[in-house]
Amino acid sequence: MKAETADHPTQAPPTPPTQRMQCMEVWGGNRQVERAFEMPGLEVWIYSQPHQSAAGGGDVYYVSSCASGRITRTLLADVSGHGEDVAALAGGLRDLMRRNVNVISQRRFTAAMNQEFGELAAHGGFATALVSTFFSPTQSLAVSNAGHPLPLIRRHDSGQWLPLSEVPSAPGSITNTPLGVADEAEYPGLETRLRPGDQVLLYSDALSESRDAEQRLLGTDGLRDVLQSLGSVAPERLIPALLDSLRAANPQNLADDDVTVVLLRATGSQPSWKDNLLAPWRLIGGVNDATSIDT
Repeated sequence: MKAETADHPTQAPPTPPTQRMQCMEVWGGNRQVERAFEMPGLEVWIYSQPHQSAAGGGDVYYVSSCASGRITRTLLADVSGHGEDVAALAGGLRDLMRRNVNVISQRRFTAAMNQEFGELAAHGGFATALVSTFFSPTQSLAVSNAGHPLPLIRRHDSGQWLPLSEVPSAPGSITNTPLGVADEAEYPGLETRLRPGDQVLLYSDALSESRDAEQRLLGTDGLRDVLQSLGSVAPERLIPALLDSLRAANPQNLADDDVTVVLLRATGSQPSWKDNLLAPWRLIGGVNDATSIDT
């Protein structure tokens, strides 16, 4: 039997308690973390483990809530490189999240993010990303993909995990490309309506590049099959159960790269009248940074 190590335990730690995310809050970074948040219409679980338990990794994650709590935005970026260089880029992404915290459309955000990574690409760097924006009044989720593995969605009614399909691109347009590769690249958002209990899984390529017991690459379809085999796991236990299953299938899985997973679950709740009433005053007060980069 393979011995348990501090870097890659065979059992994931207990899930953390869910915290209420404050309006006008931006939280995230590129360090080891396991957190759970609740906001109007949505619950979010985030797990990130840098490679070899480094202080900072190449995966960058963020979540933000607008002045009234109606808009929740998440970002998962996989940046080539590790440590302090990525932390500096993460700081730029944090500023972008702050500037767009109250903007429903994510087109401006993804365009600015593409420009942010232009210098990285010029020096041979590489970054992929997923951006999602949830609008609680319509329970709608928009997801933009910049060369990242496809998200997976589980409809509560069917219990089936399926890839969240790509957005059809217009002829001649440049879409779904890594960040910073082309200034004219577009990142249209695929919109879907979430019903209470629906779940969406965003993940870094350490999961889709895992292998089964016969050394076959999982890919998106194989990862979906692993999720399906878990059955009806409570959402707060899904990420630990998924990671345990991948490690059990092949000891090398998740051992050679940063690992980040973000799980969204729709709840159907709406912002309170108090949050709507206080929204204009929060706009004046500005964003509350709760970033893990500085902790």
